[in-house]
Amino acid sequence: MQKVVISLNSIDKVKSFVNTISQYDFDFDLISGRYVIDAKSIMGIFSLDLSKPIDLTIHTDEDTTEVMAALEPYIIK
Repeated sequence: MQKVVISLNSIDKVKSFVNTISQYDFDFDLISGRYVIDAKSIMGIFSLDLSKPIDLTIHTDEDTTEVMAALEPYIIK
């Protein structure tokens, strides 16, 4: 399991983010306050406050190097 903080502050970012992570078989959760949603659910993402950073949890024991590289545009440093 790996956690990162991401930003999805536009509709285009949300769409490209969902397209990116849908390529992987891992489970992804987005956590915003007390809400936990499936990160592959575009409707779920739009139910969150997208003006704030969101915690992303990747549920896998496999190497996440490729996923992290694909998520680079969304990760907050």
